[in-house]
Amino acid sequence: QVQLVESGGGLVQAGGSLRLSCTASGRTFRRYAMGWFRQAPGKEREFVATINWSGVTTYYLDSVKGRFTISRDNAKNTVYLQMNSLKPEDTAVYYCAADEFLGTKPGNYDYWGQGTQVTVSS
Repeated sequence: QVQLVESGGGLVQAGGSLRLSCTASGRTFRRYAMGWFRQAPGKEREFVATINWSGVTTYYLDSVKGRFTISRDNAKNTVYLQMNSLKPEDTAVYYCAADEFLGTKPGNYDYWGQGTQVTVSS
């Protein structure tokens, strides 16, 4: 079992930055690929970024490439999402997720955090 807790969300103006963190319980964090997803009101949960267990391989949603960066610190059991040049359309609840295998679909992931709200004002 893996328990995930996100933090770092908030209200920011367009063009601003936020860094989300997701800390996992347990000593097996380094075995898991980690993903960030988001869900806006009335929309389906969508993939944002993912990173493999070592941090070498990453994938991003096209609309966030060049603005968001996913990274991880296995010694701290934490994965990060650095979000720069934020836009109003980035407004959503952001979730982190863990699974043994790298993937871009929500159904790929077995473990989820509770989510953190990100609101970008225009």
